[in-house]
Amino acid sequence: MTEPEIVIETTIAAEPERVWRALRDPALIRRWHGWEYEGPGGLDDEIREIYIDGADADAEALTLTFQGGDRFALRPVAEGTVVRITRPAKGSHPEWDDWYEDVTEGWTTFLQQLKFALERHDLAERHTLYLDGPTSGATAMELLGVAGITGPPGSAYTALVATGDALSGTVWFRSPKQLGLTVDALGPGLLILAIQPQNEQRPGGGAQIILSGYGRGAEEFEALADRWTHWWDTRENPGTCC
Repeated sequence: MTEPEIVIETTIAAEPERVWRALRDPALIRRWHGWEYEGPGGLDDEIREIYIDGADADAEALTLTFQGGDRFALRPVAEGTVVRITRPAKGSHPEWDDWYEDVTEGWTTFLQQLKFALERHDLAERHTLYLDGPTSGATAMELLGVAGITGPPGSAYTALVATGDALSGTVWFRSPKQLGLTVDALGPGLLILAIQPQNEQRPGGGAQIILSGYGRGAEEFEALADRWTHWWDTRENPGTCC
């Protein structure tokens, strides 16, 4: 028995043609999609596999249909462009059911990264940090020390997080399993914290952190990334938010 389709949607303050280019040019896609990693199967290969080789594009209708049936549709509105992702119902492709929630959460993350990169940085170059793993039941928000940030999108926050960094900015988005925060000191940057769903390969679930920074040199961002990675690898208890 299949379940209902899932729809993920947001409005981006950019004209449809600009959003479409950001979905079709691999050099632009890498400025918002996911996170940087090198070598065979790195970010560039991932982008080609998903958006170029794995998608049928209709430039006139402004739609992308991916292998497995996921579909992007762009629609112009007064505020810019509505981007709607429609996911086929769970059970439509049973071989992928164990990762169905992961793909849904991934699309949610990528759509917010696209919106942020277009609206706040006009698809400028960025640096990224990615952390994930099992957490013995604690969420990424609890571990970093931002679980106390409960305001709606647009509300301001300040937090002294578990890495020792004092962060400030606004809530960018909130979903049942994700929290997105802008980070003033990184350009502003975008910090996305996510609860990784439980599945057969990840019975206890996990936590995921993606940090995108703008306007910083590679060495400066690398120093920050090293500090955050050291914290992640040696963490014991959730931090505190203030």
